[in-house]
Amino acid sequence: MTAKTDGVLANRRGACRRRGVTLVELMIAITLVAVISGGMLFATRTSLITYEKLTRRMSINRASVNTAQILNRQLSALIPAMGQCPVEPGAPGPAVPMFVGTPENLRAVSSFSIAEGARGRPQILEYQVAPSPNGGLRLFVNEHPFTGPASAGEICRGGQFLPVQFSPASFVLADGLAFCRFSFHQIDAAIPIEDTGWVPLWSIPQFPPIVRVEMGPLEGSVAQLPFFSVTVALRTDRDFREPYEP
Repeated sequence: MTAKTDGVLANRRGACRRRGVTLVELMIAITLVAVISGGMLFATRTSLITYEKLTRRMSINRASVNTAQILNRQLSALIPAMGQCPVEPGAPGPAVPMFVGTPENLRAVSSFSIAEGARGRPQILEYQVAPSPNGGLRLFVNEHPFTGPASAGEICRGGQFLPVQFSPASFVLADGLAFCRFSFHQIDAAIPIEDTGWVPLWSIPQFPPIVRVEMGPLEGSVAQLPFFSVTVALRTDRDFREPYEP
């Protein structure tokens, strides 16, 4: 083998050594790829957590707004009505005003239905504040079609309204509440200009001028819409026992 041939082979071996990758370089490259991938995964996870929090917060805010709208529409559409409260099923009973309220519940007749909207049949509404299986309190409402005084027999016996029961047909308006209560604005009939303030009970055969529903969440944040105080003015002061004018 000539000296020239030896030189060519040596140059080729040197070129191969220069083109090769050492184990240290390979480990460094793998480490860099792992670090970059880990950073990308962490950034993606953080973005997903932030997106989930924003979605949950927006869902809670939408629920708050929807609850306020439903309460406003139903309470502002209340109808003065009387119901027959049978002593026992199928037997006639005393007539009762279809509006009675306590801090925990409210019963009334409204022309606005959650299920059927503003063009549906009048509904007997049963609002009830009750313990929530998720903790705290919840506000739900039952709707029963009002077809006349006799339809009150479904929820009334012997002049007394039956306890409100939660069922699969109940609408949950708000959940996870720290408090929820109804109150009724009262004005002294003898002295019309005197404001006697808010009362927790209402059982006279006349609408109160204003109904208020106050509620607050168990947990809140500055970035979340707080639950609200819904105050609705009732536009009629007609005695329930007076007949409608022809």
